[in-house]
Amino acid sequence: MTLYTITIFSENTVGLLNQITIILTRRGLNIETLSVSPSAIEGIHKFTVTTFTDREMIEKVVKQIDKRVDIIKAYYNTDENLVYQEIALYKLPTGKLLAQGSVEDLVRRYNIRILDITGVWTVIEKTGRYEETQALFEELSRTTGVLQFVRSGRIAITKSNVEQLTDMLAEVQHKLAAANS
Repeated sequence: MTLYTITIFSENTVGLLNQITIILTRRGLNIETLSVSPSAIEGIHKFTVTTFTDREMIEKVVKQIDKRVDIIKAYYNTDENLVYQEIALYKLPTGKLLAQGSVEDLVRRYNIRILDITGVWTVIEKTGRYEETQALFEELSRTTGVLQFVRSGRIAITKSNVEQLTDMLAEVQHKLAAANS
């Protein structure tokens, strides 16, 4: 089983996430992470979904997603083709955090940002890969206790120069221009 990242481009259509979810669940695939945002192309949204599966299954799923009317284009990638990150927020008891000694050491070792401090709790942010945010969570759980924790879904961009969709749209435009000539 490999972790695949599915990138789906579409207009911002109501119910599209439900359609994508149904395709994955019918094939017995679990969504590991999910993120939706505008893309670099105006008016186009980008869904980033990760799931563990094999190559044969991911190809079938992406083809099925791609056939949906509301989908402009869907792609899949492995980690080698992507630059990706997650963001995690941790709420910690301030007293226990300060009792640990140097907060500066924690900031330097994990490259964290302190977002908010009160007399009761402190909120910190860690951006990184899953393994990095999880390692910090495990250390904080052991040393200070974690009052609240949340991690975003993966956000990813390909290592190509432009969005994958840009290449596909340029090809379609070239074919249309050739047909009209």
